[in-house]
Order: sequence, then structure tokens, then C-alpha cells
Amino acid sequence: MAIDHVRVYSGIPAWGTAFGVFFTRWVTNFSAPTFVFLAGTSAYLFARELQERGALSKFLLIRGAWLILVELTFLRLSWTFNFDYKHYILAGVLWMIGWSMIILATAIRLSARVIGTAGIAIVALHNLTDLFRTQLGHAFGSAGPNWLLKLLYFGGEVKLGGSGPPLLILYVLVPWVGLMFAGYAFGRVLDLTKDRRQRIFIRLGLVLTVLFILLRALGVYGDPWPWDAKHTLIGFLSTTKYPASLEFTLMTIGPMFVLWYFSERWKGRLASIVETFGRVPFFFYLLHIPLIHFAACIVSIFREGHIDPWLFANHPYAPGPAPGGYRWSLSLLYLVYGLCLFVLYFACLWFARVKQKNKSVWLTYL
Repeated sequence: MAIDHVRVYSGIPAWGTAFGVFFTRWVTNFSAPTFVFLAGTSAYLFARELQERGALSKFLLIRGAWLILVELTFLRLSWTFNFDYKHYILAGVLWMIGWSMIILATAIRLSARVIGTAGIAIVALHNLTDLFRTQLGHAFGSAGPNWLLKLLYFGGEVKLGGSGPPLLILYVLVPWVGLMFAGYAFGRVLDLTKDRRQRIFIRLGLVLTVLFILLRALGVYGDPWPWDAKHTLIGFLSTTKYPASLEFTLMTIGPMFVLWYFSERWKGRLASIVETFGRVPFFFYLLHIPLIHFAACIVSIFREGHIDPWLFANHPYAPGPAPGGYRWSLSLLYLVYGLCLFVLYFACLWFARVKQKNKSVWLTYL
């Protein structure tokens, strides 16, 4: 995830046919599905501690509203370093996770089995809309989908009031809310013994990964790939993220379960470092964007003698093209990423210790 957010300020495009550029972006695709799925699983585990679904519902409502507020204020400023709210407000990943939590808060009185079934159905079946794209275009007319449909599935720009600022929706709710539902139901697996749940991890991971390969190769459903790209690895892996197609979800969630299987066996210094980040993921997220943006400004000073005005544009969705000659090399991108991760590790280590010593309820929102 942090690699891609450094890329935002590097001037390197999100996609490309060059191997290094493509995989620099592609490897980051695993972040959002993993966050959303595990947010649902965390909600299930938290419910087990609370012993009361009403308390969990209240927590999810407050937590969801808090994430939406942070997205529209602190993160909006961190991404752009400008106050151009009149022309640009971004509904990013925290916006989507926040609304998904609010929807989950209304559903948790149902059984985990029902929630999980509904979640899997949303993820698996939403691409049926692809079969009716022409008919939907005629139904919407020249105005396109209304604001609610854009929030739910189609994305794009929504005007906040008659003369209000535009809300640019990057992350819609479908199918992400379904993935959170599935993660909530999957929490039951973590109640099993270590051996049983590990068997489920590896089997489920392999089945989902093979299913992705089969659907992608057959090209019949869930994000059929273009024929002219069919015989290239890059074409095979270029699935649709906005909104996340079924094949995109299978491509990312399948390997996630395989990695989960192996991660429970990890020991040593590297495992401890990874665990440090995992203990305070939201704190990491809040800190990493302004840190990366600040680092890009420092790089600009060294390379150009001043901070390039492009770094104060409306990142990451609508910054406009990077100035001529601005684009970084991949080696510089990874160097800045490594330095930022180094700083973030010690910040996260400090905050993890603070949370361990201080059980204040307010710290649960960071």
C-alpha cells in the first residue's frame, strides 16, 4: 500500500506495460481487500469480547462515522496539502470502510451464517450488471446514474448540494461491503483449533486462486479480459479494481489466505516487525500519507531546488499530469518507500506500547 502511495507523488503512472512499473502497482492491490475482509473479522472478534451485539452495533456506527470524517478532513488535507475544498473532496478507502461498518452495524443481529451468505452473494453476483451494461446506459439516460447509484456501485462525481463541492467517489460500496460481511462470518473459523483453521486457510486460499485462474482463462464472467491482452502475463493480471470485480477479489483474497497460513508459522525479528505494523494499522494509515507527501516535497527540493507546485495538486485522484522531467526512477521510488517505512516502524512501535499500557477507550479509535 505504501509503495503505491509513494508512486502517487513520483509521477509514475498507475499502470503500464513495463514490467517494473506494472508490478509496482499490482502488488499493492492486495491491501484494500485484505483490510476490508479483516475489518469484518475484527468486528466478529470484538463482538465475542463484548458479549452484546447492541454494544458492537454502537461501536461500528461510531467507528464508521469517525472513518468517514477522517477521510473527508485529515486525509483530504494530507493527500493534497491544499485547501481547495470547493473543487475536490475524495471518497477513498476509509470512506468505503466507514460506510461498510455502518451497514454491518445494522446487520449484526442476523446470524453470522446469514451475513456471510449475503456477503458472498454480493461479491460473486455483482458482475451480472456487466451483462446489462447497454440496457443500463439507456435506462440512466444522458444524465447517467443518480447520486445513490454512484455511491453504491458506479462511482464518479456527486455534487453536494446545488452549488456545493464535488465528491469524487473512488471506492464504491458494492462489492466491498459484501467482502466485509464475508470477513465477519469468517471470524467463526478463528474460534477453531490452530490446526483446523490452518487447513481451512490453505485449502480456501488455493481454491480461490485456482478459481481466479480458471475464470480469467475462460473469460466468461467476473471481468472478462480483452482478447488482445490474452497472451500476456500483464494482461492476465490486469483486473478491474474500481469497482472491484469478482476476478480482482479472487486474485487478491486467495493468496491472502495462503499468506495467512504461512504467517502463523513465522517467528523471529522479521515476524516481530510485521506484527508491530499489524498492531496499529489505522495509526500507520493516518501517518503514512502525510509522511510520504512530505518526503516527496523534500525530494523535489533536492532535485529541482524548490517544491514543485504539482505536489500541492488534488492527489491522488485528480492531480493532472506531472510536469515534464519530474518523473522519478523506480529506484528512487523504492528508496523513499524504504526510508518512510523505517520511520513509520519506530512510530508504530511507540504507539503500540502506548496502547498496551493505556487502555483508554479513545485509543481504540486510532
